[in-house]
Amino acid sequence: MTEVSRFIQRNTRLSAEISEAQRKDIIEYPSVPLREVITNALVHADYSIKGMNPRITIFSNKLEVESPGSFPFGFTLEDFFAGVSHVRNKVIARIFRELGLMEEWGTGYRRIKEVCKQLGYETPTWSELGSSVRVAFSPHRVAQLDEDEPECFQGIRLSPRQEKILALFEQKNTLTAREVKEKLEIPISDRMLRVDLLFLKKRGVLTTTGKGPSTCWKRVKNKR
Repeated sequence: MTEVSRFIQRNTRLSAEISEAQRKDIIEYPSVPLREVITNALVHADYSIKGMNPRITIFSNKLEVESPGSFPFGFTLEDFFAGVSHVRNKVIARIFRELGLMEEWGTGYRRIKEVCKQLGYETPTWSELGSSVRVAFSPHRVAQLDEDEPECFQGIRLSPRQEKILALFEQKNTLTAREVKEKLEIPISDRMLRVDLLFLKKRGVLTTTGKGPSTCWKRVKNKR
């Protein structure tokens, strides 16, 4: 689960909301509901289906968790939403409970819905697709900001990672994206690095020269 969490962190955004001069960091997808869904995907997967494994897919506008195996015969989505429990892999479920990764059976959906509502996320959607079950998460409204609109960044401060990126330009005024990634010393995907660099460009603290792979990022003096 640790590696899964690191993968999600590397490939999703950290945004911020400013209220009464206070900053509140907001991750793109809710961590507790996401952990609950991933745990369920592992516990309830049908491992007898060859060539299919639980998987996480991250798109620009959503995150999906897919588990091989349809619902057991006679068990429906309505049963799941109502809290009816049906455990496919009881040994795995018992191990997860002993590790503290699972709580009481049948309470997952209610807990996910409550946490999402409390934190301002949309409740994820479940769908049965042939031989698999897919859960789709939408990003927090703050993380849905359009990177092509400069106005969307007004009043938003830099995240700790963006602060680290900007600090690199104190050592060398011009860097390629590859150089930034090598010097950053914290794991980050190419996609998320581009999101952060574009954010800094829209904030007016970085500018670019060149195009494509040869693009260079340059610090704008006296900008913060």
